[in-house]
Amino acid sequence: MYIYQQKEWPRFRWDPEKLADQLNGVRHRQGRLLGRMEGLGFHLREEATLQTLTLDVLKSSEIEGELLNPDQVRSSIARRLGMDTGGLVPADRNVEGIVEIMVDATQNYSAYLSDEQLFSWHAALFPTGYSGMHRIVVGGWRDNTKDDPMQVVSGAIGKQKVHFQAPDADTLPDEMQAFINWFNTENNLDAVIKAAIAHLWFVTIHPFDDGNGRIARAIADMQLARSDGSRQRFYSMSAQIRKERNGYYDILENTQKGGLDITAWLHWFLSCLERALSATDETLGTVLKKATFWEKYETVSLNERQKMMLNKLLDGFTGKLNSSKWSRIAKCSSDTAVRDINDLLQKNILVKEAAGGRSTSYALRDF
Repeated sequence: MYIYQQKEWPRFRWDPEKLADQLNGVRHRQGRLLGRMEGLGFHLREEATLQTLTLDVLKSSEIEGELLNPDQVRSSIARRLGMDTGGLVPADRNVEGIVEIMVDATQNYSAYLSDEQLFSWHAALFPTGYSGMHRIVVGGWRDNTKDDPMQVVSGAIGKQKVHFQAPDADTLPDEMQAFINWFNTENNLDAVIKAAIAHLWFVTIHPFDDGNGRIARAIADMQLARSDGSRQRFYSMSAQIRKERNGYYDILENTQKGGLDITAWLHWFLSCLERALSATDETLGTVLKKATFWEKYETVSLNERQKMMLNKLLDGFTGKLNSSKWSRIAKCSSDTAVRDINDLLQKNILVKEAAGGRSTSYALRDF
């Protein structure tokens, strides 16, 4: 018996006492992270949001086995956030679709969720109306018959294992209306717990022919943004789920085949979120490194060309930086480039790299 076949579905139960310490720990980490990022200044927070959303989109797609172009994803998000990052590249339609969903979910997190919004998200994922070679329903819930149930399976044909069978299509209007009403209703649930339940509930209903996992994670991110009270994103739940993909599928399968007590699922979700919060030093390493750098040199007088080039070095400059590259990128004369570089050498911000002569190059001094 699947969880939605239980007589009291969808009246989920859990043990608050078993989760209390873990939930308090997660909320404390959230607060500390938000406070820490608040001290970085607007532009660095904006850059951290761009980096986090890029990671979220890439990893949510990877969970489903789809590899997207990171530059296209970053450019698409930057355009939608109104950010001028320079060197924006055009994005494929499949990239634009998942980006549209994630940006809408996190930047408009306080908006009511509706079936029209979910249909729009689904259409963005499958603009042609096809998933691979298969025609799918777009702009509505799946309409498969009882003789052709929606199943999540693995293995070769003839030896397939059914991991989960979703509710019949004729129940979807009522199932989704109940879910949407609950999601939009203010209640006494902690916002993080609500994110975990929303994820599980949506995946269990499985209302679309395809794309249910990505949309479920977007819904969870929407609710996590509500829990933070901010559209700025500094941690990626999808990136952490990608690292723990096998465990993610195992706990979902076990929960959907169990009773209505979802304590184990909530425990897993909180543990995964805690690890996602802990991973910010790694995922936002570049942003935090830049913050440390500019804190150290905030009183040093620098011109706009120097600031731009230093930021490029901090972002991870490809190849060796020399005066000719400086001149070309900063759009200045060779003499001006040399003066800019010499000034930074005197201020102990740049150092000459080992090779000299015509191949003289420069790097940031350790800080």
